[in-house]
Amino acid sequence: MDPQAGLHLLDPVPLTRFAPAPTGFLHIGHVVNALCVWRFARAAGGRVLLRVEDHDRQRSRPHYERALLEDLDWLGFDPDIYPTDAFRSGQCSGRQSDRDGAYRFALASLIARGLVYGCDCSRQQLESRVYLGRCRDRGIPLRDDVGWRLRVNAGVETFVDLALGRQVQTPSMQCGDLLIRDRLGNWTYQWAATTDDTLQGITHVIRGIDLLESTGRQIYLARLLGRESPPAFLHHPLVMKSPDQKVSKSDGDTGIRAMRDDGWSAEQVIGYAESLVPVPLS
Repeated sequence: MDPQAGLHLLDPVPLTRFAPAPTGFLHIGHVVNALCVWRFARAAGGRVLLRVEDHDRQRSRPHYERALLEDLDWLGFDPDIYPTDAFRSGQCSGRQSDRDGAYRFALASLIARGLVYGCDCSRQQLESRVYLGRCRDRGIPLRDDVGWRLRVNAGVETFVDLALGRQVQTPSMQCGDLLIRDRLGNWTYQWAATTDDTLQGITHVIRGIDLLESTGRQIYLARLLGRESPPAFLHHPLVMKSPDQKVSKSDGDTGIRAMRDDGWSAEQVIGYAESLVPVPLS
């Protein structure tokens, strides 16, 4: 088991997290989210945990991780748990690629309960967003060359978003059986983020509204992992470059590196992000 797993579960202080993926350079949308996260934590007398979500090994790059750490330092975002130097020192429990043992430990109880099965479906066979259970009862072993899926039973998840109010979601109809680990050996976002939030004792998840649909399935999964009460969720609007297209690092939009090269100061970047923040920060 990861020696850091459960480290913060008994801490009564609110704990949230900033969790970028090192698949590109940070952009202004990340700064908006960081402002929401840090200012919420400070107003609540809480703390911020930095998590590098590099579970996708094919897309993540070490130079993007180094860049995001440098950008956080330059902007003045100082994590309370797993500061930037902890990542520079080598293995770190805030980095998802260093947490394989924790993920396997958490999954073991679900496997023992018969809730996880092997899936050899190709992308061509996955035409729908909802996995219809083709491999549920085929008895495929949990080999490294197949996907690992979690059985998701019918049921409704109801929660109150701190920004959007009451939400009702049905994970079995939204996504079907959840992919936990893909055939390339990558732990999926849903599994890694939920397991980390559970083991690291995250009390508040503050993120963009594009992840709202993930909330019900993450509450469902966390309950299977033994979490009695889910974290509180706050989903804020995204920074948009057009009415139907969000700012994206894959498009190279409004990168912090480019802004620095153009002569922006850290204070100017923060000020610009503040003008875009769509939710109260205190």
